[in-house]
Amino acid sequence: MAKRRTKTPWMKAEDFGRSLPRGIGVNLLVTDMPAMEAFCRDVLGARIIYADEDFAAIELLGSVFMLHADHSYLENPMTGVIAGVETRGAGIELRLYGADPDAVEAKARDFGHIVLTGAIDKPHGLRECHIVGPDGYVFVPSTPLPA
Repeated sequence: MAKRRTKTPWMKAEDFGRSLPRGIGVNLLVTDMPAMEAFCRDVLGARIIYADEDFAAIELLGSVFMLHADHSYLENPMTGVIAGVETRGAGIELRLYGADPDAVEAKARDFGHIVLTGAIDKPHGLRECHIVGPDGYVFVPSTPLPA
């Protein structure tokens, strides 16, 4: 692992790992940490718990997910998966249940992000939109439609 961190982390990695709740975790490998942090904060409305050049812990809608810079994964098996790949997360939608799709769409447009589909009522009972964030990850904020 190649670290570029210049500040002291807010907690030890092993302590953070032990603190994670049971369930599904998401870790996004990113080429540009500041760009993805800004997208999460400014477009999605996330809270940045901690961020440095290598790693970020992000809280969004009551869940915590992580960002790792590519350089921090040099000795990880995922390095082979991302080598030479221009767009990450092909075929994956990061669904944000309880995030206002109209508000997220407006913020995405304001910040110049790609809006694949604007907010629309879908037959599966959700109003949603599809936004492309840094590195090509697709985020789908949605809220339930009235019954």
